[in-house]
Amino acid sequence: METDLKTRILAAVDDRFDAQTEFLSDLTAFASTRGNEQEAQSFMAEALRRRGYDLDVWEIDIEEIRDLPGFSPVAEPFEKAVNVVGTHSSRTRKGRSLVLNGHVDVVPAGPPEMWDTPPFVPRIDGGWMYGRGAGDMKAGLSSNIFAVDALHACGVRPAADVFVQSVVEEECTGNGALACLQRGYRAEAALIPEPFGEALVEAQVGVLWFRVRLAGRPVHAAEAGSGANAIEAAMPLIAALHGMEARWNEDRHRHPCYAHLSHPLNLNIGRIEGGDWTSSVPAWCVFEARMGLYPGQDLQAAKAEIAATLHDAARQDPFLCDIPPEVTWHGFEAEGYALAESAAPEAARAVSVLETAHRAITGRALDRVASTATTDARFFGLYADMPALVYGPRAEGIHGFNERVDLDSVRRVTQATALFIADWCGLENA
Repeated sequence: METDLKTRILAAVDDRFDAQTEFLSDLTAFASTRGNEQEAQSFMAEALRRRGYDLDVWEIDIEEIRDLPGFSPVAEPFEKAVNVVGTHSSRTRKGRSLVLNGHVDVVPAGPPEMWDTPPFVPRIDGGWMYGRGAGDMKAGLSSNIFAVDALHACGVRPAADVFVQSVVEEECTGNGALACLQRGYRAEAALIPEPFGEALVEAQVGVLWFRVRLAGRPVHAAEAGSGANAIEAAMPLIAALHGMEARWNEDRHRHPCYAHLSHPLNLNIGRIEGGDWTSSVPAWCVFEARMGLYPGQDLQAAKAEIAATLHDAARQDPFLCDIPPEVTWHGFEAEGYALAESAAPEAARAVSVLETAHRAITGRALDRVASTATTDARFFGLYADMPALVYGPRAEGIHGFNERVDLDSVRRVTQATALFIADWCGLENA
């Protein structure tokens, strides 16, 4: 790419960054938790329509994706789950095609009084934008759109097809990204600007969600010794799961990409409830958990070991040995993915192009990280033979309180994305 054009592309991002910041603020203001993404998706669809993309807006049909590799079971009603894809069709198609993917769904904000300011009233302070989803990952959605805008502002556009995706369900199943594959969206690479601090994610864990239901024997609290407390019975089962977690994290089991980490796989007991009355011994208890998996770790074998761990622990309980726990699987049933091990022919080339773009903006080499979280990258990398590059801005407090994203980092990522698109896709006259 000519130096003059590169300079103009970077300046075009700068010139539009106030508009990008306003766009990000408007998008963050939508409380797009699971099942409530429709208004945010309408906003995204309108933004793409105004820019001249060919729009595809559809409600995901579970029956169309249920039997596909990578599908995660859905326990709750699945309604109004809307995906948005804007397609830029190249005239010349002389370059490499690209998916620019991001998710619009966000996790619940938790008690609003535990935030310094309301979670869905975005604010800027000290160069950071605060708000639920500002970092994870609405800043990335903005960078995808405004990176392409910068090219158009310079009188050029991608010389290959580009698919700008705004999907749902990333935070709980990934079925939104899977639905894009089912609908036929394929390219020679995917870029997903998740907030990993301007580093490239070379590996990510898989994730299993599961629910454990325990029965008890209810009696009056005055006679608690003659009953069976279902809530207390959960405690040794949780302890047994943590024992399994420790085994999976032993050196002998660790995936090569995680050799430098002492505890890459995490068990999280995310929810627990039980009982009906304070003075009654609880007749029931349900807890829900998340467990990480290594890339390449077999999902079915992992599920079998989790179930065996729970049932072995239950056999030690005088009541649960006769009424074992009921284990069900819902939400994430996600394999791990290692870009570093990708056999896709374009993987090394895509990483090289991103490294060049990153260095042009930051003056530094591109850091590589092995993430202990998961992203939608697995769908493109494992099921569509597309190298999936996860590279996005610096954010803090994601899934916690006072989530925030560094706006200077958003600017740099947008500039790097614009240069990546220009190199990867090539350019034609707008």
